[in-house]
Amino acid sequence: MTIRKKLFTVIPLLVLLLSSVSFFLFESGKTVQESYHLMMNRILLYKEVSYEVGENMRSMNRYIMQMDAESMPEVIKHLNNVKMLRGELDSLATIGPSDLPLVNYRNIIDTFIEQAEAMIARIDDQDSGTMAGQYIEAERTERFIREEAQALVDLELEQYKPIYQEMMYTSERLNTLGILLVITMGALSILLALWLSKSITEPIRRLVVTAKQISKGRMDMKAPESDSHDEISILCRAFNGMIDNIQRLMAENMDSLEKDRLVKELELKTLQSQINPHFLFNTLNSISKLAYIEGAARTSDLAVSVSRLLRYNLQKLDQAVPLREEVEHVTEYINIQKARFRDRIEFVMDIDERALDCMIPCLTLQPILENAFVHGIEQMEAGAMLKLGIKYTEEGVEIEIRDNGVGMSEETANMLLQSIREESPRYGGRKGQSTGLGTHNVFKRLHLFFDGQERIEIDSAEGAGTAVLFTLPFRTAV
Repeated sequence: MTIRKKLFTVIPLLVLLLSSVSFFLFESGKTVQESYHLMMNRILLYKEVSYEVGENMRSMNRYIMQMDAESMPEVIKHLNNVKMLRGELDSLATIGPSDLPLVNYRNIIDTFIEQAEAMIARIDDQDSGTMAGQYIEAERTERFIREEAQALVDLELEQYKPIYQEMMYTSERLNTLGILLVITMGALSILLALWLSKSITEPIRRLVVTAKQISKGRMDMKAPESDSHDEISILCRAFNGMIDNIQRLMAENMDSLEKDRLVKELELKTLQSQINPHFLFNTLNSISKLAYIEGAARTSDLAVSVSRLLRYNLQKLDQAVPLREEVEHVTEYINIQKARFRDRIEFVMDIDERALDCMIPCLTLQPILENAFVHGIEQMEAGAMLKLGIKYTEEGVEIEIRDNGVGMSEETANMLLQSIREESPRYGGRKGQSTGLGTHNVFKRLHLFFDGQERIEIDSAEGAGTAVLFTLPFRTAV
């Protein structure tokens, strides 16, 4: 769940719960208020009837006794109010087991209205004695109305006493329930807030801790990921992806530095093994031309081969070259060795032309062949054989360099293969008998050049010769 969804879920839920509690308390209080309001309205209605009847009688008294014409409108006004209140009494429900008190009260009011209307209708035609008698009758009726109103009030209070007690009990329960609901809602709100805060801030805190550790150089740290799909989980996965990319780039940078180190080491060893190489190159060209002029063709060819070999060795060793150039360079090297060993060694080359466009590191084949000479067949007086085989396959290019020399132990072969993953060689040729570009260096450069996709095997046994097998991915020049 995303943070946005969490917020849009939790906050409305809290508002809805609080609103529900408030609505429940409001409705409960409203019920109590309605019951109380109904009781008070009935009592006030009785009191108001008594008041209007009394006011009507006082206005009538002023008119009769003082013959104040201005009092008549007051008489009419209060009488109309009594009639209106009498109409409201009809809508009141019966209180108690009998409706007789309320019916008597209505009848007494009706009697008072008839008496008051009769006095108003004949007020000018009657003498004072008759008017006094009617006023006394109306006054007696007004007293009965007050008494009946008080009796009804007492009856109302008696009937509403249990209701009032129930109302008070309900109010206390509502107050207690309201307090419990408020406490419950407060606790629930705190729990929801803690859950929401933890689901947001805790992953951020762990991410901050991981970032601090990484800033201290601990690149093996990873931000904790969760199964949720919120923004923080996406951020953690992106952060871990960034760490993986940094580690990959660091590894590639280390490989590049290692490759540069090997190249510099090879160049240094090459320079150490050469004495003024450009001077030697020019001198060999002069010797070759002089031998050709004097008719020494074989000497001239040998000088040309040495010159070409030297010129090839002067290339930058960090460059990749086509396998074709490596084969040509090996051919020159073999020509020199033929001049040295003559018929003691047989050279066999089995080359597939389709494989010669494959790019490989410079000076790959010649150091392996040289090691075969130095360590394998140099001491043999006769029957020595050295073979170079190159074949194109679906997997890439297969290169085999085989000799029938003294061979090596399984421990030595494993040591050579293990040197691919080591910083410095644990096995090398005999000092002074090679160019210094050893097997370890060739293996390591192939491993870096082909990003570990190459396959190198050594098939050897003591006294049974040695075969070095390369299976390389086919790469062409860009």
